[in-house]
Amino acid sequence: MSEANEFISRRQFCAGACQAASCAALATFVSACGGDGPTSPSTPASTLPTLIGRFAASSVQVNATGTALANVGGAALVESVAGLFLVARTSASGFTTVDGVCTHEGCTITGAAGDIYVCPCHGSRYDRNGQVVNGPARASLRQYTTTFADDVVTIRL
Repeated sequence: MSEANEFISRRQFCAGACQAASCAALATFVSACGGDGPTSPSTPASTLPTLIGRFAASSVQVNATGTALANVGGAALVESVAGLFLVARTSASGFTTVDGVCTHEGCTITGAAGDIYVCPCHGSRYDRNGQVVNGPARASLRQYTTTFADDVVTIRL
C-alpha cells in the first residue's frame, strides 16, 4: 500500500511540476508581448475623439463644427468605410491627415500626447505629419491631402 501512495505522490509531483513549468513559460510569453517593457508608451496618451467621415467621390468628408477639429491644435480619429485617418487642425484653414493604422503591427492609433500620436499596442509614436518619432514602428504613416471649406474637412484619397 505504501508503494501506491508513493506512486500517487510522484504522479501528483510530476503533474504539479508540469503545471509550474507551463505557467512560467506562459508568464515569459505574456511579458514579451507588451506591458511595462521598453516598447510600451512612456507617457500616457489621451484618447482621441472619434468622428464619422462620409465617403464620396474618392474622398472622405468630416464636419469640423462643434468637434475637436473646430480649434487650431485639435485632433481626431476619423472613421469611414474608406479607412481610418488621424486629422489635426494646424491653422485656421490648415489640416494634416495621416493613416490611423500603425505601421508596426496594424493597430488603430487612438491616442495623442500633445502633438504626438501614440499607438496603444506597442507605443510607437508619430508626429502630426506621420513621421516616426519613436519605434518600434520604422515606417511613417501615409499622408493625405486635405482641403477645408464651409467647415468641412475633405480628405483626398
